Amino acid sequence: MSSPASSRRLILLVDDDPVMLEFLSTVVRHAGHDTIEAASAPEALQRIAEREADIALALLDISMPGMSGLDLARRLRDHTGVAFMFLSAVDDSETARTAATHGAVGFLVKPIDATHLLPALESALARADEIRQLRRTEVNLNAALAAGRETSLAVGLLMARFQTDRNTAFEVLRDHARSSRRKINEVAEQMVAAEELLNSLHGAFAARLRSK
Repeated sequence: MSSPASSRRLILLVDDDPVMLEFLSTVVRHAGHDTIEAASAPEALQRIAEREADIALALLDISMPGMSGLDLARRLRDHTGVAFMFLSAVDDSETARTAATHGAVGFLVKPIDATHLLPALESALARADEIRQLRRTEVNLNAALAAGRETSLAVGLLMARFQTDRNTAFEVLRDHARSSRRKINEVAEQMVAAEELLNSLHGAFAARLRSK
């Protein structure tokens, strides 16, 4: 079975150079993906407004007249769920650091050939999928924690008991609830009740020992 990153995806290409735009589209489509193109940042925002849910990744030229690729990236990062990678004619560490601080999942230096573009594209798609999954987990986690005190307490108990992070603790709790065909808050309530019982018994044992 193919991985999400290797299946057919929709890629948004943004570059003010029509020759580069045509080259990118040809290579990406030849690799088995679909593309939509934009010759400017405002046009890209329009494409995203129309098809944001379908876009797996955006390839952004950093240097464009008017709104630059960096400005566009900030808009994508702050107001959309579209992951992006940069294309730059400048090959220096400062540009690469700037790309990273903007949240890019990839960075390519022009001139670009297919042998460099395709591996970078697939790597960026894989990273974009990871980020989307983390965002979904966080949304699910926040919803579950807001649903009840017991779920929040149970996640905290798992984190302390198994020295794990919050997302992992929630995922384990959720998976156990699914496997036992129960609601997550029901499992959480049982966990909290068991912990409270153990704490109560611990107190009773301590009192018994002190009285001897």
